[in-house]
Amino acid sequence: DPQQLELATSSTRKLRRFIVIDEVVDKLYGSKVREYFEENNVQHKILALPTTEETKSMDLVLNILQEVQDFSIDRRTEPIIAIGGGVCLDIVGLAASLYRRRTPYIRVPTTLLSYVDASVGAKNGVNFLQCKNKLGGYTPPVASFLDRSFIQSIPRRHISNGLGEILKMALMKHKGLFDLLRNHGKYLLDTKFQSCSSIAEQGDAALQTTRIAIETMLEELAPNLWEDDLDRLVDFGHLISPELEMRVLPSLMHGEAVNVDMAFMTYVAHARGLIGAEEREQILQCMRGLELPVWHSGCSWALIKRALRERLKHSGGQPRMPLPTGLGVAEIFNDTSEETLEKAYKLWVRD
Repeated sequence: DPQQLELATSSTRKLRRFIVIDEVVDKLYGSKVREYFEENNVQHKILALPTTEETKSMDLVLNILQEVQDFSIDRRTEPIIAIGGGVCLDIVGLAASLYRRRTPYIRVPTTLLSYVDASVGAKNGVNFLQCKNKLGGYTPPVASFLDRSFIQSIPRRHISNGLGEILKMALMKHKGLFDLLRNHGKYLLDTKFQSCSSIAEQGDAALQTTRIAIETMLEELAPNLWEDDLDRLVDFGHLISPELEMRVLPSLMHGEAVNVDMAFMTYVAHARGLIGAEEREQILQCMRGLELPVWHSGCSWALIKRALRERLKHSGGQPRMPLPTGLGVAEIFNDTSEETLEKAYKLWVRD
């Protein structure tokens, strides 16, 4: 808004920023963040918090809002800044959407998962009554600032975790992205998505992979930002995983739970005759190459049935099941029988 920009730049009032940062990220980068605001003469308040699935609650949102109130921001010209993983971005997004009905906020993702997933789109939320993201809303940030150098400090398992969401987009929409993951997965894990121009034969696999993942995600989300249409390919891997992830916390991370769901659904697609045995094995081999779990003991037949019943409640009475129909192509199905699901489950467990 040019008028707001002029108001902000012409004002004699000192620039002020309220920042919420994950406490682990604060230990690694907090001093640099503080130095940045001090050098730019910005009055700031930095709130370091434990942002995990276990703490992702309205209590933490209210804690943030109390601090925002005490700092007293201008809700038009002083956006709240969230620096952290997906949980941090979700919590801060919800807090910002509630404060004075809508306060602008900026997302700065620091994990691979949040870089390609939580940074994109409008959704925010917190867990409630042991249900993942049961409370939330649709308030997009005014900006997302993407910097892959943050990713170099996260553990290898977290890289693999983010690769689960990238693989989702590859299987649903982009054969080229699938080939990138299959051919360069180990390299991406080893280099933690840092661009290494000295290794010419790899190209810039990190840049290509993240760019395609975000572009395909935006293609899916942008025309349907408020989920008016419940037929969503981005829901692949998210039919069973919410129930599984909350049930086995903290043994599975989000992307890992998503991958367990995708592995089972790959068997469902094969049982329906949508993909052949060779394609099924290529998908599972790629998952293993990305060091993602393809099965978990907590994903019982009873849990799958319960999760799919829950799915019906919030998807208009239809399962709306995205399934691969090849590598990088998919459709949404509402007619998968329980017999087919059980057959797929038995084969999955056997293998």
